[in-house]
Amino acid sequence: MQPSTEYTTDVLVIGSGAAGLSLALRLAGHCEVMVLSKGPLDEGSTLYAQGGIAAVFDETDSVDSHVEDTLIAGAGVCDREAVEFIAGNARHCVQWLIDQGVLFDTEASTPNGDRYHLTREGGHSHRRILHAADATGKAVETTLVSKAAAHPGIQILERCNAVDLITSNRIGLPGTRRVVGAYIWNRAEELVELCRARAVVLATGGASKVYQYTTNPDISSGDGIAMAWRAGCRIANLEFNQFHPTCLFHPQARNFLLTEALRGEGAYLRRPDGSRFMPDFDARAELAPRDIVARAIDHEMKRLGADCMYLDISHRPEAFIRQHFPTIYDKLLTLDIDLTRQPIPIVPAAHYTCGGVMVDKHGRTDLDGLYAIGEVSYTGLHGANRLASNSLLECLVYGWSAAEDILRRLPTIAQVRQLPPWDESQVSNSDEEVVLQHNWHELRLFMWDYVGIVRTTKRLERALHRIELLTREIDEYYSNFRISNNLLEVRNLVQVAELIVKSALLRKESRGLHFTLDYPAMQPDPQPTILQP
Repeated sequence: MQPSTEYTTDVLVIGSGAAGLSLALRLAGHCEVMVLSKGPLDEGSTLYAQGGIAAVFDETDSVDSHVEDTLIAGAGVCDREAVEFIAGNARHCVQWLIDQGVLFDTEASTPNGDRYHLTREGGHSHRRILHAADATGKAVETTLVSKAAAHPGIQILERCNAVDLITSNRIGLPGTRRVVGAYIWNRAEELVELCRARAVVLATGGASKVYQYTTNPDISSGDGIAMAWRAGCRIANLEFNQFHPTCLFHPQARNFLLTEALRGEGAYLRRPDGSRFMPDFDARAELAPRDIVARAIDHEMKRLGADCMYLDISHRPEAFIRQHFPTIYDKLLTLDIDLTRQPIPIVPAAHYTCGGVMVDKHGRTDLDGLYAIGEVSYTGLHGANRLASNSLLECLVYGWSAAEDILRRLPTIAQVRQLPPWDESQVSNSDEEVVLQHNWHELRLFMWDYVGIVRTTKRLERALHRIELLTREIDEYYSNFRISNNLLEVRNLVQVAELIVKSALLRKESRGLHFTLDYPAMQPDPQPTILQP
């Protein structure tokens, strides 16, 4: 069946979070840009980010200190050059965001203007987190959305999924293998459309929906990682999945995040009997990196047979809590929980994908013309564990560096004149959508049980066996039935789950976010785990 629409653009940006929109705004005015948004334009992980953006804005802090904190949190497998590149370019990229209109909290006036209120989070040796109360992501996303929506040089397609990348070798074009476009699933029209592009940018976020419990929105289904892998790109460090230590434990708000800034401002973690436990695990107590805190919570829950642990900031003044954490305070009140007066029930939940599509410092992947920026990518910044508030920073720095590289290279890239349309002549409408729902739930449950905070080789092998069975079912389904949103997401999630498990099986040690009972010690001279298609 012929697609109803064929789009042509210079740069196709797949994803509409901080990475995708910052890049699109930097490109707009210089070339044609199309932004593909899987849901509404402002839906995505950026919107829900509470904490802030790490950057050196205080005279007592330094870029070197930011680098060292990142390297320590990354547990020996960060790429120092990438860390120095990102930390060194942090300030001007955050300043660009401020120039777009993002209002970060200030605390005092100086001869040079207002001074930003900087908070501290786990793993940071200084206060260096710029924030907009406890809803930084919302401030960033809404500002970028308003700018992008009003820009005449940016075309936006909402509620559209990228199905797969189109590469030159697969359509018989000679020369260097490169990306030439993508197939797009238009959910409103329920048909596959086509987009020709001289460059494609993956800014699709992570894959935390592969787990049963996650802080991420439903769209975080690993789409960009799976598409890049199918297109022949290398993937790295997918065994390092960050579990945020403090997700609200409540039946009516299963994915509500309680920002690390709460602990940065003095919140304690307590057992059900009210006693603190983090000092028993690490000298940094509640300000230890996330991998340590998440494992400590998991350990105490299992040891005590408890459903949850508790986060308590009620010892701080009520006015301070309400001023700094208004979003969390208001949300909890709707659940009859008073942040200023009582401890909050919490559990760890899958939060951030530290590995991803391998890129250089310009966001270039192994496939010519294809870029990956933000959580979908592996830059070397996060290593075995992401330092708090480095994620939005990475989005902004690579939004800048990739845009600069695209503008340099674009004049040398020719537009392909014609691409093959999507062929649906051999498929039919499915009357078994329930099968996909069963596959989805099965995958997320066994990934949580077998590939979670604490792992074993036996559990990983069991997970891989289940994934192989699911893959055969889904491949058969994909070959016989028309596209649906559930089909695309389950297909991508199963692919990413396989990559996660294979990465985990290759790492014969415990390091950062990857902890296995079979190999509890760290090995000397650690290296990134790289998978080649």
